[in-house]
Amino acid sequence: MSGETAVLLRRAAESDALAAADVWLRSFSAALPTVARPRTDDEVRAYFRDVVVPSRETWVAEAGGAVVGVMVLDEGLLSQLYLDPGWRGRGLGDRFMAVAKERRPRGLTLWTFQVNKPAHRFYERHGFVAAEFTDGSDNEEREPDVRYVWRP
Repeated sequence: MSGETAVLLRRAAESDALAAADVWLRSFSAALPTVARPRTDDEVRAYFRDVVVPSRETWVAEAGGAVVGVMVLDEGLLSQLYLDPGWRGRGLGDRFMAVAKERRPRGLTLWTFQVNKPAHRFYERHGFVAAEFTDGSDNEEREPDVRYVWRP
């Protein structure tokens, strides 16, 4: 492992909620600088603490004692997949995707913003197909998005 920090993927505990929210905040800011966020940082943290971690299948990636990625499954929806910006391009997303497909072998759907071209390439590389494009009128950000579907 020549200097690489080992990364553990595991189910999130309540104590991970703040760190997971902070990964989401850093990743969103880095990947989507043109997308207006409708919620404050504190509202995002409260949402992770009160809703996401307790009531969704939430996974985290941990490296060196720090949370560096978060993935959330909500039934057949891959509702969140965010990596700390310094961890992009290092295979962590691929590992999360393998877990998601293992956990939902009958298929997955997800939404991503149309401006997020790196996400499109990532999901398409993992067998997802664009199924619907919207003008964003149905999401909080009012940002055009695309629904992707994966069927094994």
